Amino acid sequence: MTFSARGALCAAALALVAAAAGAGPAHADGGDPAPWSAAPSAGGGTGPAKDGRPSFYAEGTPGAVLRDTLSVTNPGPKPRTITLRGADAGNTGSGAFSVTPAKGTPKDTGAWLSFAKRQVKVPPRTRAEVPFTLTVPTNAMPGDHPGAIVASGGGRTVGVRVDLRVDGPTLSALTVERVDVDTEAGSISYDLVNRGNTVLTPKLAVHADGVLGTLLDRPARTLPVELLPGRRVTLTEPWADAPALDSVDVELTATAAGGARDTATASARFVPWAAVAGGGALLLAAAGGAVHLVRRRGRRRTEEEPGSGDGAEQVGATRELARAGTGDER
Repeated sequence: MTFSARGALCAAALALVAAAAGAGPAHADGGDPAPWSAAPSAGGGTGPAKDGRPSFYAEGTPGAVLRDTLSVTNPGPKPRTITLRGADAGNTGSGAFSVTPAKGTPKDTGAWLSFAKRQVKVPPRTRAEVPFTLTVPTNAMPGDHPGAIVASGGGRTVGVRVDLRVDGPTLSALTVERVDVDTEAGSISYDLVNRGNTVLTPKLAVHADGVLGTLLDRPARTLPVELLPGRRVTLTEPWADAPALDSVDVELTATAAGGARDTATASARFVPWAAVAGGGALLLAAAGGAVHLVRRRGRRRTEEEPGSGDGAEQVGATRELARAGTGDER
């Protein structure tokens, strides 16, 4: 069984992807204007094939052994030693396709790749053909298993994508989770989760209603995301013209090929807290002034009234006079 050419999805895929954050620049070989490259083999010749396969694609049943060839081209004047390894695929924080870092240990497609030679010496102005096999485990789950062949040498690291589909039932399933409206930043954050076993390119529609009607109504558009099976990505939807004062209900609807669809909602209140804080300070100041004025008036009234001690002395004198008068009569 051999690898075959893929349709439009594979044609749109990147032929070469950065294999690690520290991948070298395009002219990493001491300023060599024509650095070495790696790509799927397209037949004989001494130069890189034009209009060839952008990546490897294969289909097979559990237990199948798939075979193909990698071309490593060295157009420069110096010989190159290139090291090959397999890598699993993943998603970057923004949802883009990525491969396992240089020190990562593959557990999926990357672990199923075997090369005739792990180190290849390529003479100047020569292309080396490196056979390899991809052995699908007998217990492999059906669905998509993307990976990559990573080639490193001369300060340069590149990856060639490998898209494997294991025969069996497939399921396209997608969920939208943890929707949150940031009223200060004017944005909507959310998670997309691939709950199925196929690679998804989701579309997103956004709708928001306020007290007086619709505030936001964005039709479904394709996101720059290639969501792998079982992966989760956190994304942000900008909302530059968010209201300053309103109670809002937001609805996000995500769809993808194969019938995947999910909707999630969130509510938020937009309040101009700076204005509210300023108004509150004025109210507190006014209230404080009123209390101070009432206290001042109370103290003045107390000072103007006769003391409680003088009143007691007058009452005592009256009582003494009354007693004296009673004694004279006896």
